[in-house]
Amino acid sequence: MRKLPIDERGYPVPFFVQWIDGKPEFRIMDGDKLVRCVKERLCWVCGQPLFREMVFVAGPMCAVNRLSSEPPSHRECARYAVQACPFLVKPHMTRREEGKPEGHVITEGAILRNPGVGMLWFCRRYKVEKANPGVLFDMGSPFQVEWYAQGRAATRQEVLDSIESGVPFLRQAASVDTEEAEEDLQMQVRFAKRYLPKR
Repeated sequence: MRKLPIDERGYPVPFFVQWIDGKPEFRIMDGDKLVRCVKERLCWVCGQPLFREMVFVAGPMCAVNRLSSEPPSHRECARYAVQACPFLVKPHMTRREEGKPEGHVITEGAILRNPGVGMLWFCRRYKVEKANPGVLFDMGSPFQVEWYAQGRAATRQEVLDSIESGVPFLRQAASVDTEEAEEDLQMQVRFAKRYLPKR
């Protein structure tokens, strides 16, 4: 990350950030950078080549549906993101929409609430799925999962609370409106809980 540009506040500007009129707009991802990350196997945070290991920075509900709206990063970059990003560190922060330039893309399927908990999903492969608009990333089976809340390791109860409060949002986003779909969702929730912290 030492090669990243620094903004006027002294913060590194992640690779994915869109620059507008010479200034970084942290709320908007650069679509061209996303394409490069997928095609060239680059880290979403620093823009350098990934190795065999890939780490998705996501919310707890991504452990349920196995989908992320962002491509993976290096483990060091992912840990930095989950401990430095204001939206991930401050559980009551909401996404600021005022003054956002027109034409920005919100990925279909992305849940826009602040989950209060961040997740690092370590895997070695993933698939790209088309969404409307954009794409989603079907995260591969994890060999390690880490949980964070307010920049520190999250407790099991914090993650459980976040999952339980997020299920209605996921139900709505996935159009779960049949008994069979509800059973599938509950099965996914039970499966995700296998990766929770022990304490």
